[in-house]
Amino acid sequence: MTENARRGRRGGGRDARRQARDNSSQISSPFLVRKVAPVDFLSDEGCALIEDNAETVLEEIGIEFRDDPEALEILKDVGCDVAGERVHFPRGLARKLCASAPSSFTQYARNPARSVEIGGNNTVFAPVYGPPFVRDLEGERRYAEMEDFRNFVRLVYMLPGLHHSGGTVCEPVDLPVTKRHLEMVYAHMRLSDKPFMGSVTAASRAADTVEMCKILFGDEFVSNNCVTVSLINANSPMTWDDTMLGALKVYARANQGTVISPFILAGAMSPVSVGGTLTQILAEAMSGIAFAQAVNPGAPVIFGSFASSISMQTGAPTFGTPEPAKVLYGCAKLARRLNVPFRSGGSLTAAKTADAQSAYESAQTILPTVLGGVNFALHSAGWMEGGLVADYAKLLLDADQLSMMETMVDGIDLSENGLALDALRQTGPGQHFLGSAHTQANFETAFWRSSLADYTTFEQWDSEGRVDSEARARARARDMLSRYEAPPLDEGIDDALRAFIAKRSEELPDTEF
Repeated sequence: MTENARRGRRGGGRDARRQARDNSSQISSPFLVRKVAPVDFLSDEGCALIEDNAETVLEEIGIEFRDDPEALEILKDVGCDVAGERVHFPRGLARKLCASAPSSFTQYARNPARSVEIGGNNTVFAPVYGPPFVRDLEGERRYAEMEDFRNFVRLVYMLPGLHHSGGTVCEPVDLPVTKRHLEMVYAHMRLSDKPFMGSVTAASRAADTVEMCKILFGDEFVSNNCVTVSLINANSPMTWDDTMLGALKVYARANQGTVISPFILAGAMSPVSVGGTLTQILAEAMSGIAFAQAVNPGAPVIFGSFASSISMQTGAPTFGTPEPAKVLYGCAKLARRLNVPFRSGGSLTAAKTADAQSAYESAQTILPTVLGGVNFALHSAGWMEGGLVADYAKLLLDADQLSMMETMVDGIDLSENGLALDALRQTGPGQHFLGSAHTQANFETAFWRSSLADYTTFEQWDSEGRVDSEARARARARDMLSRYEAPPLDEGIDDALRAFIAKRSEELPDTEF
C-alpha cells in the first residue's frame, strides 16, 4: 500500500469518527452536573460584609427605576421608599422579597430530552449573545444577517457541548428592528429543539415571544411551566430603564424565567476594586430579583453578573484577567447564599481572530465559569472582539472545549475500575500498560479527545497543507451546515407560528417612530 493510500485510509477513519461525534441525532447530556465543590474565593465573613454593604446601598443610596410609573407603584406597595424615580429598600426588604424566588427550575425544551435544570450543581452552556457583526465562513467580518442567525442556531443545535440555543446569537441588521424578533424567535423554535431565550428589546416583543411559546407548547403548558428565559440587563450603575422593566414585567407575569444581570465594566460602571464591584452587583441584582418577585412571587429568576475590567490606559474592555474571575467566584457564592441560580462567565475575549489571545482569554474565563459553580453560562461559544462579533470558527472551537467540561466536573472515579489495582498487579514494574486488560476495556472512553485539535505528526500536518485550527473550524462549520437536518415539528404548529408572524409583521411598522 502506498503512503498516500495509507494516509487516505487514516484520514477516512478520522472523518468517520468525527462525523459520528458531530451527528446531531445523538442527544448528549442536556446539562452538566458538577460532582465537585465550587471554588470558594470569598469567606463566609467576607460574604456577610459584602451583603451588609449592599443593604446599605439599597437603603441609603437607592436604585433608580426610570420612566416606569407602574414599577414605582409596585415597589411602593411592597414597602419601598420612593422619591421621584429613586427607590430605597429598607434594610432586609429586598432579601425578604427575593426569598420567594425558586432555588432551581426547569426550562422545558420542545424535545423533552433537551430540557435543562437551572440551579443547584448544574451548569448550562449557551452561545454568544448580541453581536451586530459576524466573522463568516470565509473569515470576512461584516454585519450580521438573518441567514447568519439561522446558521448559528443550526450549528448550536448540532454541537453537543452547547445545551441551550441562546437568544440573540447575532443581530440581523437586514430585517427591520421592529420585526426581526419574530424571525429570530421562530428560528430557535423551528431549527432547533433545544431551550431558547426570548426578546427583551420592548415589552411588546416580550409579549410576542410569550404568544409564540403558547403556540409551540400550548397555553396551559406555558402557564404552568418555564419554557423561555430572557436577559434583563441593569443599566449600571444602580439603574433600571423602562425597556428592561417592561420586558421583565411581561415575563414575570407569564411565569417565565429572567436573568437579572448587572452589566459591569469595572472602573467605569463600578468601583475599580473587587469588593466594591461585588457590593454594587449584589445590590443591583437583589433590586431586580425583588422587583420580579413583587410582580409575581415565585417567578423563576437567575442572579446574573457580567463583569469585566477595562484598560486604564484606553478604556477598552479586557478579558481573561484575574479581577473579573474573582468577581465571578464571589458573586457565585453570594448567589448561593441568596438561594437562587447564578449566571456569569463564558468564553470571552477581546481578540479580533481565533488566535492565541482568543484562546488564552477564553480559557481564563470559561474555567472560572465551570469551577466557580455558574448555573447558566451565556457567551459560552462564539464571542469575539469584546462581544461585537459572533464568529463561526470560534463557535466550534469553543464548543469543542465545552465538551471537555463534563469530564472536568465529573470528579475522580474511585470505583474498582477507577482505582485500577488489577491493572497495577497485572502489569508490574518496568512494563507498559498498553496491553493490559484494563486498558483494553477502557481505552475508548479513558480520555477526553478534541474533535478539532490536530494530533498528527509535523510531517503529516505539513503534507496535508499546514491547516491551522481556525481554518479547520470554518471547514467543519461548512460541512456541518451541509449535513444539517431540522428536528421535526408538527406541521400545524409550524403553520400557526408562521401565521402569527405574518399577522404581527403587518401590524408593526418597518421603522421605529
